[in-house]
Amino acid sequence: MSDGQSSAQAPAAVRSPVGRPLLSLALASMMDEVHAHSGAVYLLSPDQPVLEMAVMAGLPRAFAAPWERVGLSAPIPVADAARERRLVWVGGEEEMARHYPRIAVVLPYPFALAAVPVATESTVYGAVFVTWPGAHPPELSDHEREHLTAACGRLAVRLQRAAEHSIPPYPETDLVASPLVGGIAGTLGTVEAARMVSRLPYGLVSLDLHGRVGFVNAAAAELLNVPVSRLLGTQLWASVPWLNDPVYEDRYRAALMSQHTTSFVALRPPGEWLSFRLYPSTTGLSVRITRSRAVSEMNRAAPPPDGKPSRLVTMSQVLDLASALTEAVGVQDVVQLVADEIAPAVGSQALVVLGSRANRLRVLGHRGYRDAHVVERFDGMPLTEPTPGTQVLRTGVPAFFESQEQLERLYPARVMTPDGFAAWAYLPLIAQGRPVGTCVLSYAEPHPFPTEERAVMTSLAGLIAQALERALLYDAKYRLAHGLQEALLPHSLPSLPGIEAAGRYVPATQGMDIGGDFYDLVRTQGMAAAVIGDVQGHNVTAAGLMGQVRTAVRAYTAVGQAPEEVMRSTNRLLLDLGSDLFASCLYLRLDPAHGRAVMSRAGHPPPLLRRPDGRVRVLDLAGGPLLGIDASAVYPTTEVALPPGSLLVLYTDGLVESPGTDFEEALADLGGRLTDAGDGPLDELADSLVRHQRLHTDGEERLDDIALLLIRALG
Repeated sequence: MSDGQSSAQAPAAVRSPVGRPLLSLALASMMDEVHAHSGAVYLLSPDQPVLEMAVMAGLPRAFAAPWERVGLSAPIPVADAARERRLVWVGGEEEMARHYPRIAVVLPYPFALAAVPVATESTVYGAVFVTWPGAHPPELSDHEREHLTAACGRLAVRLQRAAEHSIPPYPETDLVASPLVGGIAGTLGTVEAARMVSRLPYGLVSLDLHGRVGFVNAAAAELLNVPVSRLLGTQLWASVPWLNDPVYEDRYRAALMSQHTTSFVALRPPGEWLSFRLYPSTTGLSVRITRSRAVSEMNRAAPPPDGKPSRLVTMSQVLDLASALTEAVGVQDVVQLVADEIAPAVGSQALVVLGSRANRLRVLGHRGYRDAHVVERFDGMPLTEPTPGTQVLRTGVPAFFESQEQLERLYPARVMTPDGFAAWAYLPLIAQGRPVGTCVLSYAEPHPFPTEERAVMTSLAGLIAQALERALLYDAKYRLAHGLQEALLPHSLPSLPGIEAAGRYVPATQGMDIGGDFYDLVRTQGMAAAVIGDVQGHNVTAAGLMGQVRTAVRAYTAVGQAPEEVMRSTNRLLLDLGSDLFASCLYLRLDPAHGRAVMSRAGHPPPLLRRPDGRVRVLDLAGGPLLGIDASAVYPTTEVALPPGSLLVLYTDGLVESPGTDFEEALADLGGRLTDAGDGPLDELADSLVRHQRLHTDGEERLDDIALLLIRALG
């Protein structure tokens, strides 16, 4: 009869492309085959690159709450598996901290994980992850790899058939054991066994995977000082107020994730110490409760007399502090943030951040050392030297030294180079699978490093590494941009007869401190030429084009072209270069001997002229369109009288334009400042004008860069 039913149902199964707990059954089957203790199936959203958890097994979904819905580009194993269509293996907590620090920070427990794509040759449907206790071998076996890959392939085919028939997968409940609440006999077996347990002199409590109490004997209720009726069906830390501490809940999570026995000691008010030992299985936890007589454990678990949280509670706060690392920009920002936020939280009194360049150690920054030479003497040391800093940087393996004797026993050379500290944590900073540096945390007194503290510090090192990698890249780009900008702008203005000049450039606060604004002052036959311009954009492309425009203007000036010809030639050059960028420009030929200037303008803001009597006016110049738009454009010239004592102010729009500011009002304000201070030294005036604009935009991003050129006729 059984065979007949199976045979009769087989064709229906073939016709039905998806079964009613398809995902749950597939997940349970592959977990059972590879002896995994938890797992989840993610499905790819049909309308956006997002993986959504469809079903989880073996552990409460709360364990994976931060990753219920993740972007396909997120740095987590299931996203990597789906995006790259490959099996991702993480063999333990150190490897997790190295490659996926975000997960390691939230779940700093010993466990192994495999993530596998659910995909056919043409379509990715999602991904699956499964986990094993910390005792799993560091490598995935061939059997496990082959079975997981094949099972996910079969699941992908089922999902493909469902999609072809427009049948979405049904919503499914997670495969987590139900709470063991009910009769004692049903919980523990026979009634006699339950009676035996109730007579034991120590407490026994059974918890399900959600931490809810399914059974509690009389001894446990007495030790906890809570009636049995108030404990059953509730979470232990919710029903026992003095157990409502993240440290104790963390031990429950650690036991379930690692499937290792864990323990802790807690103070039952007013002064009774109890020892809790947690024995995990795939269905829940058994908790043994006894009175604690271990003085050392009591001292270690005792809350400080001032009411401040314990070290482990402080560690949990580090998780919030670590998010601040995303705000760090340069390397020194990272060093300062670690010194201000991370080091105090882990009890460290000093730190050093090390990097490498050309196979030599580099000290990127340090804090907390009275004598900087103690640290900086390591700068430039070959990576082959036998020191803990170079060893950790080369191998990527953390090192913890609880005392000076322990460090000197392994590295005798350190006897000759004392730094005044007594314990050290050397944390490798690994980003994208490669070491980018080492963070050294130093302690004034000998310091033990418990397993939990090492796990949190190693996880934080992964976050510091990502911030440091970004900071190193930013600093390199900044140096490149700064050098390029300096190379493209004049280092100094020439001293020319009859005129005095001062120039300034201020980059925008957005981008890489580089832009397309420029100015120049050029000596020519018996006269001088000045130019100021603004190439569209604040990036390397704009700066490169700016350099070409400035060079072209100098070349056309050198061959004696008139101002309107210089502008026409530069316009044709931009069009010939085929650039999509435009440029505004103001060019003038100065004749101080005759007190005049001839100007040509291409879409540039009008210059200001301060007369010798202090009056300021905006010069309404004829002009043409922006350079690089129209090959037939003409740029008429305007002659302006420039008697001795006159001051020309050439600027780009960043000096007068800012969000919420009217252009005409800004020009009037600039004219007023020129009236008041225009007789002073030009360098001081230039600094004052730029500083005023910086103060005006204080607290806001400056969207445009600023170029300023002041020219005073001396007569």
